[in-house]
Amino acid sequence: MKFTRITVNPRQMGGVPCIRGLRIPVATIVDTVADGISVKEIIKLYPDLEPEDIQEALRYAAEARASMSFFGRNELGQLSCLKTFQEK
Repeated sequence: MKFTRITVNPRQMGGVPCIRGLRIPVATIVDTVADGISVKEIIKLYPDLEPEDIQEALRYAAEARASMSFFGRNELGQLSCLKTFQEK
């Protein structure tokens, strides 16, 4: 699956997967949904987001969950992405 709204940049947020280059981590959106916050409310909290961003974050997280080696620690000890699910 190709993820067009998820970016991973080692120089931004320690390489944590984010939404469209924004400093909004996928994990933040997934946690917010898990807390029962509606898409409409999430958009109010993060006005730069679009509903499609939230859906793709959830799909990305589901794909990441399927891989046990997805996250690791970088040289600074920060949690970072070991691989991405972008199609080559």
